[in-house]
Amino acid sequence: MHSNKLLPQGFISYVGNVGLKDADPDCLLVGSSAPIRSAAVFTQSIFAGPSVKINRASMSKNLSFQGLVVISKNANVATGLEGKNNALEVQTLAAHVFGISADNVLIASTGVIGRPYPMESIRRSFGNFSKHFMVSNLSQSAKAIMTTDTKEKFSELKCGASTIVGIAKGVGMIEPNMATLLTFFFTDASIEQHKLDTIFRRVVEKTFNALSIDTDTSTSDTAAIFSNGLAGCVDEDEFENSLYQCALVLVKKIISDGEGATKTIIVNVAGARDDSQAKRVGKSVVNSPLVKTAVHGSDPNWGRVAMAIGKLDLEKDINPDLVKIAFGNQLVYPDFDGDLNRLKNYLNQGEITINIDLGISVGNFTVYGCDLSEGYIRINADYTS
Repeated sequence: MHSNKLLPQGFISYVGNVGLKDADPDCLLVGSSAPIRSAAVFTQSIFAGPSVKINRASMSKNLSFQGLVVISKNANVATGLEGKNNALEVQTLAAHVFGISADNVLIASTGVIGRPYPMESIRRSFGNFSKHFMVSNLSQSAKAIMTTDTKEKFSELKCGASTIVGIAKGVGMIEPNMATLLTFFFTDASIEQHKLDTIFRRVVEKTFNALSIDTDTSTSDTAAIFSNGLAGCVDEDEFENSLYQCALVLVKKIISDGEGATKTIIVNVAGARDDSQAKRVGKSVVNSPLVKTAVHGSDPNWGRVAMAIGKLDLEKDINPDLVKIAFGNQLVYPDFDGDLNRLKNYLNQGEITINIDLGISVGNFTVYGCDLSEGYIRINADYTS
């Protein structure tokens, strides 16, 4: 699906090719005609790339990002001092486009690790900006940040008089440890800075931090929101719900496009001691290679779900006698009704829900993932060759 829609009022985006992809856009720039309030979270990887470190330095100065530049197909990670200097130069080149300070540009990068930017090509592209860049719509903006993605990922929702737009990329190396992949939101709603940050972090925790494709945390994970306030104030609860729904659309698009994925897995955990325990249980299930391959093969092996819960040996208050496990609405533990055909038919669907009740208290959490197929192995075995 494509969209000719632009970003919310006041925002302008450009896409261009700076020499990393054969022909498709590999660079995205976004700015605003009005001042921006922003919030962002980044990967906790100890191998975080220069872009993440530069952004953190800007945030430590209490700066609000007024622009965005994204380079795709090159993560610029593990590239030493050269990588840092190159990232700073790209940040400066983008700042010149919008007439703002380099410190006010959020820079993000995604792709192969360990390779430096092709700086001569990047400089040449920015030096002749009108030739190499064009004003972009929502689809084009989302496409420009893709790497192994097979489709653009974007979503749009109204919130009162305002609009919230989100774009994302990511299909592999995805189990976020704070944010995930690359995802950016733009809105003309007016939200106070500290409230924007609080709301954004809560939404990220329930959406992108609830997502896992392959248990691997990227070195470049970045999630950010930009608000220029041109549509005026909105109800904060309504805004948070709209932002959550917008983010959840992107999460499901990421799952459906996961490397080698053929099915979506949703794990609902209830009855936990607290939400954190519910999340740990859900992630253990959705990350289990044995659960993922069983779902891929439509194998009604609920014992693998029990295994994935049971290996959390530090969760001493989980009592197997109190646990209930269901595939969809079909209870399989402790009282499986024995209708294997009905269970197999359910597992043949494109979206599989696993419901778990721990029987302890009222904690709950939902996590999102996908199956594991031969396709995942092939894609990643051949990624750089």
